[in-house]
Amino acid sequence: MRYAVLFWEYIKNYAKTRLTYRADFWIEVASDLLFQFVNLIFILVVFQHTPSLGGWSELEVVFVYGFFMIPYGLFSTFFGIWNFSERYIVKGEMDRVLTRPAHSLFQVLFENIDPPSMVGSIVGAGIMAYCWTQMGLPFHLTDLLLMLVLVVGATLIYGGLYTALNAVSFYSDAPTGIVPLMYNIQNYGRYPVNIYNKLIRFVLTWLLPFAFVGVIPASYFLEKKSDDLSQLALLTPVMGLIVFGLGLAFWNHGVKKYRGAGS
Repeated sequence: MRYAVLFWEYIKNYAKTRLTYRADFWIEVASDLLFQFVNLIFILVVFQHTPSLGGWSELEVVFVYGFFMIPYGLFSTFFGIWNFSERYIVKGEMDRVLTRPAHSLFQVLFENIDPPSMVGSIVGAGIMAYCWTQMGLPFHLTDLLLMLVLVVGATLIYGGLYTALNAVSFYSDAPTGIVPLMYNIQNYGRYPVNIYNKLIRFVLTWLLPFAFVGVIPASYFLEKKSDDLSQLALLTPVMGLIVFGLGLAFWNHGVKKYRGAGS
């Protein structure tokens, strides 16, 4: 309840700021939508040159991309700490955070909450619904509950990985690092992993499990029951808890090693 109250207070402060600069809010929403639209266009262009991609049809790949957008939108909303190193380590704002009684990670996350990114999740759900009807997939109410569980698990995978990556800043105060590289690697998770070689497939499934934020959970609803990917789908929430737990542990260890911004 304590963190729920804190979260609500941060949301109110965010709303006050955005009401002052309303144009910035809508510009951010528009830019996010444009970014996702360009990625979708790329998929459609690819299928102008091939009828299938690794045995996946155009609608199936677009369906996977729609699912990918939902946890990615939630992650961008609640874990948008892209500039953590520069703002909190280099500029010393972490010192301020550590003087407060609330957990440091939650403070940092609440300070960088970004509700406009939620629009991407809504668009992704719309894309999934369209593809679902076009492919004539069966729908059951239990699918909604399972979808929620899988989305939460996928979001936790995102959150855990980027929490761990940002925690590296506690050991090195360089304003740039491997976060931009990881941002590019995550894009591979929006496509069927069976189109990659075995090494990349292993990395995206078990080392940097970005396949669990897109193609693996989405494949469960595509009636690919004999596919190895769909058989792994129910492991998504388990992977989410494991990855986020490891990321949080690495963050807590990094905070203990933090010695302040200095002069």
